[in-house]
Amino acid sequence: MHVSVTFRESMPLRGTNRAGDTTLFDTSPEFYGTGSAPSPIEMVLQSLAACSMMDVISILKKKRRDVVSLTAEVDADRAEEHPKVFTAIRLQYRLESPDCPLSDLQRAVSLSIEKYCSVSAMLRQSGCGIEWEAELVREARQ
Repeated sequence: MHVSVTFRESMPLRGTNRAGDTTLFDTSPEFYGTGSAPSPIEMVLQSLAACSMMDVISILKKKRRDVVSLTAEVDADRAEEHPKVFTAIRLQYRLESPDCPLSDLQRAVSLSIEKYCSVSAMLRQSGCGIEWEAELVREARQ
């Protein structure tokens, strides 16, 4: 795996992978940024949610469950001193599905956070606690 990140005169930074896909990183004006893109630390939280959601979707699809929408809200606490690592993360998953029981959703999230999600594993191995909750919403019937 290889990626690169480039700075050209001003923020945002531009990350590029081998396929040429780009990701922008920025920070607040206080740190010479423009605030036009997520910060790297915000991207870690987004990456945790995205990694886990991809697992959850895959697990539910293998169970032949209909995934209409899936959202993850993420809140985190950070250390007071530098490096300001994450000390605790809380995820709230919200699945909209007409046929998925809550038990399947909970099992999928548990497998993701505890076994499959590489981002979760890296954060947990750094000493960060990760908690989660899952909510199931049925589609509104017409």
